[in-house]
Amino acid sequence: MPFPAKAAVDDLKRTWTDKLVRVKPGVRPDLARFEGRVGRVVTVNYGGRAVVDFADGAWYDVADFAAVLEVVTDEAEVKKYDPSANSAQKLPGRQG
Repeated sequence: MPFPAKAAVDDLKRTWTDKLVRVKPGVRPDLARFEGRVGRVVTVNYGGRAVVDFADGAWYDVADFAAVLEVVTDEAEVKKYDPSANSAQKLPGRQG
C-alpha cells in the first residue's frame, strides 16, 4: 500500500486532530468493541491512519478512518469522553 502524499496527510491532520469521534456501528467487525464509545483523534500519521484515544490507556491507529469514524456533535455524547481516564496526558498524575 503506497503512502499518501505529505500535503494530503497534513490536510487530514488539520481536519481531524482533536476531534471527538465514535465508530460507526456495523462498519468494521475489528472495531466493534469501540462502538458506543467516544474517542479523540490524537493525530493522523504519515501512513494515512488516524491515531485514536478511546480513554482506555492505549492509542489505536485506524485505517480508512473517514469511512469508519464519525465526528461527535451531540453535547451529551461529548461528555462521555473523559480525557483524564487515560495515560496519554502531558503531565499525567502519579501512577501506582
